[in-house]
Amino acid sequence: MPRGHSLRLTGAAAAELGRQAAVAGTPGLMHIDLLEGGCEPWTIRLRPGHLAGTAVARADGITLHAPASQLALLTGLVLDYRGDLSGGAFLVRPLEGVSTCPCGAAFRREPGRGTARQ
Repeated sequence: MPRGHSLRLTGAAAAELGRQAAVAGTPGLMHIDLLEGGCEPWTIRLRPGHLAGTAVARADGITLHAPASQLALLTGLVLDYRGDLSGGAFLVRPLEGVSTCPCGAAFRREPGRGTARQ
């Protein structure tokens, strides 16, 4: 992973990413990218495998890759997973300079924080 370009994974997120990768037949490899639009400017999308890009996070046997063009938007984010009897979802944890919508999967960076369009 390039220095300074990292996304943090919680234990719950790493476990669920690992489970999804194994079910898809790509053990240890997942891909994240950001789609424009939704309730905030950027929405996360996770898919199994190493589709292209740079490793942005490693935890508990899983490596998460992302497009190089989105590294600045992902840097410093924390990806979490919450599940209950009705299902589960990956969430971006709000932190300084980042706000999330109620769904938790879409976020916005404050001006001057990353390269997100405002």
